Amino acid sequence: MSAPAERAAVPGSYRPALRAGVLVGGPLYDGPATVHLVKDTGTGHAFKVGPREAFLLARMDGTRALDDLGTEYAAAHGKRLGEAQWRQLLALLGTRGLLDGAPRPAAVEAAASTAAEPRTLWRGTLRLVADADATTARLHRVLRPLLHPAALVPLLLLVLALQAALVVRAGEALDATWALFRNPVLLVAAATLLWLSTALHELAHGVVARHYGGTVAEIGLRWRLPVVIMYCTVDNYPYLPTRWARIATAVAGAVMNLLFLLPFGALWLLAPPDDATRDACAALVLLGTVQALAMLIPLPPLDGYQIAGQLTRTLGLFTASRTYLGLALRRDAAARAYPAPACRAYVAYPAAVLLVLAGIGLALWAAARHLLTGS
Repeated sequence: MSAPAERAAVPGSYRPALRAGVLVGGPLYDGPATVHLVKDTGTGHAFKVGPREAFLLARMDGTRALDDLGTEYAAAHGKRLGEAQWRQLLALLGTRGLLDGAPRPAAVEAAASTAAEPRTLWRGTLRLVADADATTARLHRVLRPLLHPAALVPLLLLVLALQAALVVRAGEALDATWALFRNPVLLVAAATLLWLSTALHELAHGVVARHYGGTVAEIGLRWRLPVVIMYCTVDNYPYLPTRWARIATAVAGAVMNLLFLLPFGALWLLAPPDDATRDACAALVLLGTVQALAMLIPLPPLDGYQIAGQLTRTLGLFTASRTYLGLALRRDAAARAYPAPACRAYVAYPAAVLLVLAGIGLALWAAARHLLTGS
């Protein structure tokens, strides 16, 4: 038995504290259960606990004795934990290396050291900076004024204005895009700019997460040839302080893509009618908009799926929704074990996905019709 577990024999004498870097998330629906995510950022190891365990973990900050924790627990749950239950909980935390002063298990350390993906010519990752969190912090210091509503709201209004212009002049943008695909030089230039937009997309996730207290573990390149993309890993995304912070972090990439298009949109709308640059910018605005909106489709692993999960407070929304609907359609008694908010989320999610996919289908049909008939 670990040292913390032994000390649990005298409840009033021990003040448990989680190791620095151990994070406890808020409640999430996981099928019929409600769970909390717990992560040791030192090793990357994460697991799920129930609401009662999370209640205690969130209060293990070294300032409360076990008697105090027991009193708070009894007030919240109507039951006091016995010594055997304290021993079991503290032994589990000690075994996982989550208590301050407890050694991390060798197996956990080994798993953390071998977690990196093997790198080959055809697939792999490459870190671009040694300290991604420090790099993101510097970017945040520079860009923080743009995150203030006084700057952000006008920028978002400009984005909406550009998108409205794109809807009104969609035919012109489609014609310009079709012409772009027949011009190899302009196509390469547009593809390069769109790749740059994806890089900024990833950095935006990191900067906004940093704004809300997040930490960035890695910034690098990931390739699955012939595709090479940049990535930015927010180490504690599920543990950001509020649901709004997590949604803002997830949507930041698409917003950055749309902000990136503003100067090109201005050239498109203001350049002379016969200027070749104007047509190229129109095509870039259309392709960039498609790129941004595609990331908001609520399907894994896209940003839209993360947003849907946060809006519904669910974990594994796609799989859990499919499981629940299967049970409900078969009138299985197990479906009645699901909490009402989870049921609503699991029914609303596929309906929302179908609406989004139907909208995409209509847009593709309209685009094809215009290119084929000119109307």
